[in-house]
Amino acid sequence: MFLSQFTTPDDAKKIITDSLKTSAVEEIPLEKAYQRVIAQEVISTLNSPPFDRSAMDGYAILAEDSFSHSEANPFHLKVVDRIGAGEKSNLKLKSGEAIKIATGAPIPAGANAVVMEEYTHEEDDTLEVLTSVVPGENVSPAGEDFNKGDLVLKKGKLLGPAELAIIASAGFSKVKIFKKPKIAVLITGSELVMPKNILEGAEVINSNHFTIKSMVESCLAIPKVLHSIDSAELVEEIFEKLLDEYDALITTGGTAISKGDVVVDVAEKLGDVPIHGVSLRPGKPFGFAQIHGKPVFMLSGFPVAAMVQFDVFVRQALFKMQGLTFKPLLVQKKATRKIPSTLGRIDYIRAKIEGQMVRPLKIKGSGIIKSMVESDSYIIIPENLEGIEKGAECEVLPYNSLKA
Repeated sequence: MFLSQFTTPDDAKKIITDSLKTSAVEEIPLEKAYQRVIAQEVISTLNSPPFDRSAMDGYAILAEDSFSHSEANPFHLKVVDRIGAGEKSNLKLKSGEAIKIATGAPIPAGANAVVMEEYTHEEDDTLEVLTSVVPGENVSPAGEDFNKGDLVLKKGKLLGPAELAIIASAGFSKVKIFKKPKIAVLITGSELVMPKNILEGAEVINSNHFTIKSMVESCLAIPKVLHSIDSAELVEEIFEKLLDEYDALITTGGTAISKGDVVVDVAEKLGDVPIHGVSLRPGKPFGFAQIHGKPVFMLSGFPVAAMVQFDVFVRQALFKMQGLTFKPLLVQKKATRKIPSTLGRIDYIRAKIEGQMVRPLKIKGSGIIKSMVESDSYIIIPENLEGIEKGAECEVLPYNSLKA
């Protein structure tokens, strides 16, 4: 087949995205919501902070009492109360008085500033102050962060530590989130065996079991991994069972462009296969199907090609199923050497970032796992370029930007 007969990666992404359904919503305790995608807007039920509070350990005073004073011209106040964390004073401060206050404690009535403890000296409830302050100094006003009724978090946000903090501060102990999709992973290949140190005949270690499982987990989804020999009857039986129990299916192996490959043949028998073959290197034999309303991602059996196909097509889809918009960060770097390419095909070149430069690896082949270990990024060569010259700017996709 000619490159022009393959689906472009952009068209493939659109076909996949348009076919996906977002996961159902569930409500869970905030304590369990880390790294989940929120399915609601959060409107605060509180002001944060809920009252004017001290931003420092020190003394609450009337700022006007300090005007024109300094270390060379100190002044004295009477300490009339003390407020610890979680406490408040019932006194109304008057001119000539001070109240000792801890960071975060409510500013007492009558006070309008806090002088830091470092600029004071107290003895027998008499406070010597060695500086001046202005009204509002070292005071965090009520609602400084946000007010009751404010939108503090939008739907579709991945919940990290900061997001959990603002939800809690807004008065919520539970939150609605999108359910994690359950993803079945079927590794096909009669030659595949689980890791052992002595191989017999044509046996090959089933590394994709661990690769695809961990990649699914990196997308916050829940994987279930199985293995099948190259039997159309068995693969069909497994397809039917898994698609009944899981939200999506990922397969590896049996996707070559030539006819007779088990996985694609079964997919075509059971459903619709709008994509079989993409203008991508490595990863040309990628397939996508819709079977019983469920997405089926058919990846290459070669480990590197499968990883690239996952990063280009599957990762974005699994995030979208959870209501999360995935936008990996592309950076601009200069190539350390000339990189050949072919018009009409997008190349994902394994590479190593070196400061403002990026070094493409010389290792070739879709089965060279070492190349993924030694690289930290992809150089992306678009289909309208016939390679990149040494020293030319190129688009680079760091692996660490592929995380949610």
